Amino acid sequence: MSYELQGKLIEKHNTIQVSDKFKKREFIVETREENNGREFIETIKFQLIQDRCDLINSYNLGDEIKVYFNIKGNRWEKDGRVNYFTNLDVWKVETIKPENPDEQMATGEAGKGQPPMPDQNELPPLDHAPEDDLPF
Repeated sequence: MSYELQGKLIEKHNTIQVSDKFKKREFIVETREENNGREFIETIKFQLIQDRCDLINSYNLGDEIKVYFNIKGNRWEKDGRVNYFTNLDVWKVETIKPENPDEQMATGEAGKGQPPMPDQNELPPLDHAPEDDLPF
């Protein structure tokens, strides 16, 4: 199942080569929601893996983006101890364009974006199981 979230890009981390066959890159999106006069701020960490690590390259801190992702869960056991990990694996990122064309010009958002990604069902499967004993 696929999910999406809109927010402001507040952090971009470097790509990490976890093993010979697995690499990942994380980034953080901030969302704001107002409810009963109170503002709630959430900071959500997303993960890009393998050939998708470069999807965030064309975006700058402060950009408003829409992130399309899947929720992945893994069980990891070491020395008799079991842990569970949940990752938000991103497969597409888009710029959120202001509704007013005048705002687009003022914020420099005109013409920014990236080519569309293929449908999720057309993408090749990704290798989520690195060969070492790291849980991610």
